[in-house]
Amino acid sequence: MKRVACLFISAFFLAGGVAYAQGEMDAYRMSQTDLNGTARYLGMSGAFGALGGDISSMSTNPAGLGIYRSSEVVTTISLSSIKANTNWNGSKADESKTRFNFDNIAYVGYFPTGNDEGIVGWNLGVSYNRVKSFNRNYRMSGAQAYSLADYMADLTSGISEGDLILTNNYDPYFDSRVPWLSTLGYEAGFFEPYQQGGKEYHSSFGKQGANGWEAYSPQNVDLQVNEKGSIGQYNFSFATNISDRFFLGATVAITDMDYSLSTKYTEDFTTTTYAWLDNGLTTSGTGYAFNLGAIVRPTDFLRFGVAYNSPTWYKLTDYFHGSAQTYINDISWGDKPHETPEYQSGSYHMRTPDRWIFSAAGVGKNFLVSVDYELTNYKRMNLNDLDGYDLQGTDDIKKDFGMSGTLKVGAEVKITPQFSVRAGTLWRTSPMKDHVKNGISPIHDSGEHAGEYYQTAVGVVGTVPNYTVDKGTNSYSIGLGYRFTPSFYADLACVYREYKEDAYAFPSTYLPNGEVFVKSDPASLKTKTTQVALTLGYKF
Repeated sequence: MKRVACLFISAFFLAGGVAYAQGEMDAYRMSQTDLNGTARYLGMSGAFGALGGDISSMSTNPAGLGIYRSSEVVTTISLSSIKANTNWNGSKADESKTRFNFDNIAYVGYFPTGNDEGIVGWNLGVSYNRVKSFNRNYRMSGAQAYSLADYMADLTSGISEGDLILTNNYDPYFDSRVPWLSTLGYEAGFFEPYQQGGKEYHSSFGKQGANGWEAYSPQNVDLQVNEKGSIGQYNFSFATNISDRFFLGATVAITDMDYSLSTKYTEDFTTTTYAWLDNGLTTSGTGYAFNLGAIVRPTDFLRFGVAYNSPTWYKLTDYFHGSAQTYINDISWGDKPHETPEYQSGSYHMRTPDRWIFSAAGVGKNFLVSVDYELTNYKRMNLNDLDGYDLQGTDDIKKDFGMSGTLKVGAEVKITPQFSVRAGTLWRTSPMKDHVKNGISPIHDSGEHAGEYYQTAVGVVGTVPNYTVDKGTNSYSIGLGYRFTPSFYADLACVYREYKEDAYAFPSTYLPNGEVFVKSDPASLKTKTTQVALTLGYKF
């Protein structure tokens, strides 16, 4: 009976003739941004869309630069503690990491015109801002009914055994019909055909029973994941002040992507039968984007803002490598681990979603309150090859992603003319549709595509089967500010974030009627980050 994988690793040709898969979850991970900026910005949870007067405005609403009445240089450093907790079928595991970061440096130049009406002044800004940190370790340790070998076998269903066998004249790693994971799993002994030369497979871990092959369930499963890297953004901004009532701004941004992933996966069936899979992946490249924004001040107390942040258009390259081996009754499959070819890579284009930001703020003599609402349509993410043709991941994105909303609320109170106290909070919803978040059958219930199968959770490139599903983010902030002189000031902020996900060691697969064939149980994954940031600024 034909089966359909929830993760379908579609293969296609890219640079150098390398066939591999780039998926929707990779696009989503690289499209996200963190709450990051100056300590004042962090202390108010980034609710600055209608306030301005902070260099972080360049990355959100550049009209905020028009609020400046002096030139300024500023820099921010931070210390982050990242803790990841998992609960997998009752088995808990904790991992932690501490990182020191250089978050931003910026210059804003103010050029007054001398007019009291019309164009009152011009502002130019240049900044570097770290908009996303990927640094995290997490671990899943426990047990589940199905093995990675079961998933590999079902993934490979329909592919002839002859197309999986490495020979002197044939390398299935470069065959566009064969997923990388199928070749690696077969060569490493994870699965085997029911009949020699056939197209249907079963896990190598099991026994022949009265009713056919009986696959074993792994007794101990362990997945260790290490992520590193960041997204850095270089902003070049321009803003103007019109009669102290209207502020307009624009930013051109150059973005630098640097991401690396390493995973170690093991399954123990008995003390003498086990398997392991190690993977490595790095993604690097550059992109460009632009931001437009406006702030209106109808009265001295009220401000309203609106901003459009364009997609970032990237050209990215992935480098990946995987190795695997199995031991059955202490006998290894082959003399050494089987590996994917060294230094394999693939290049492609990616477009992140665009974003609208709507803001309002009330500004009093000794206090201010601000609210931002960000609307991001993740369905507009796009993956295409270097010739401009959409990849499979783009179709998956349209089916599995929707809108995400982010609400930011911040406040500041001046205790004295020199000393300020700040607080804020942020709520962000997941853009993933319910069938992705709930892990249900990927069959359309109605509409044009009724009865069709489609991918609900595409993993990363090469031979990495694990992935995570976003369940939402909350953060809470407090901050302090002190002005030592009319020119020199320091701000301090502490931000606590909790990012909820479901983590899967590999995808589930389904029968044509929607019933689960290979079940992958999710682990509840919570990433808790405590960040302390210090900003030093000088006005002149």
